[in-house]
Amino acid sequence: MTAEISALDLEEAGAVLAAESARFASFGWMRGTSGNLSVVLSREPLRLAVTASGHDKGELTPADVVLVDGRGAAVGDGRPSAEAELHARVAALTGAGAVVHVHTVASVALGHRHPGGIVFKDLEMLKGVGQPAHDVEVTLPVIANSQDMKVLGDRLEAAREPRMPAVVVAGHGLYVWGDSPRQARHHTEVVEWLLELELTRR
Repeated sequence: MTAEISALDLEEAGAVLAAESARFASFGWMRGTSGNLSVVLSREPLRLAVTASGHDKGELTPADVVLVDGRGAAVGDGRPSAEAELHARVAALTGAGAVVHVHTVASVALGHRHPGGIVFKDLEMLKGVGQPAHDVEVTLPVIANSQDMKVLGDRLEAAREPRMPAVVVAGHGLYVWGDSPRQARHHTEVVEWLLELELTRR
């Protein structure tokens, strides 16, 4: 454990992430051990609590998190999600306080259909990501998948739309972020609603 992050800090973050994970799992968005969540614990240096690898996301406990650094590497004990590096990259790039990664059917299906991005407009639900409901188009970026988190992070940085706190990874799932776990959850639910609506339209 690093001096700046206590065991209690990590346990409290774990309790929050366990609750958020159970919620997403109940929606069928984190089936089995899929998906991962993180929350920023410090900025200087960057430290995040990330859900541990290989755990059922509907059954996480406060102990099922790992402290990672700005490169997504474990600081101390535990094995974080393989995508911890991307969580750290998103937090550094966007200033987010929490990152959500879920595997939803709508995000995967629409990522295949719209590799250039998914456009939304004239929808009240856009207010949920801080955009006007009318007279504006907002694009949810879609990027190609990679098992190399550096490559994936570069693609996310190049494609990022500042007005949309999310990106679809084609064939994989959805990354969403916010200032806090609660805001990241709200953004995730709103973006997934938009995706599900688009899926039913087509």
